[in-house]
Amino acid sequence: MFEAKLANAALLKKIIEAIKDLVTDAPFDCSESAMCLQAMDSSHVALVSLKMEVGLFDTYRCDRTINLGMSLANMSKALKCANNDDTCMIKYEEGDSDSITFTFADTKRDKTQDVTVKMMDIDSEHLGIPEQDYAVVCEMPSSEFQKTCKDLTMFTDTLNVTATKAGIVFSGKGDNGQTVITYSPNSSADNE
Repeated sequence: MFEAKLANAALLKKIIEAIKDLVTDAPFDCSESAMCLQAMDSSHVALVSLKMEVGLFDTYRCDRTINLGMSLANMSKALKCANNDDTCMIKYEEGDSDSITFTFADTKRDKTQDVTVKMMDIDSEHLGIPEQDYAVVCEMPSSEFQKTCKDLTMFTDTLNVTATKAGIVFSGKGDNGQTVITYSPNSSADNE
């Protein structure tokens, strides 16, 4: 049996919304210590690696290591049924091996909703992700990064990122025009 409860459905909604266009089908590997996802996009260019540790959940139970294959489009549809402040229980029982149930609870309105989603049989191979020392580390709100990428996709499918001491430049150029977005370092930036 696998059971994990998040106090706030918004967290999982945002995660799935952020990756569902990049990765269509995802193998969630659940163990007693974490719920993990590692998947590549269809062109094998981008890698998504997610680790949701036990401490992130209100309750967490995983009797044995299991792989839960899901269509992220279907998972996203299920999560859209939840209000952002609903609790979200994810449940998989061994006897019901072809589906996962999401239970959303709204304690303010004494309402619960169960949404059952069919699982997929997905082969998952774990890729070793080596530790890296990066020349530049940029930290920004994910909503700002999302808007930057969305603005760039209006003109191009290719995103260029250039980092200097003067700031970080996101740019894209296509047949119909170009976009250049520059972020200057803030006062807490480390200029090493």
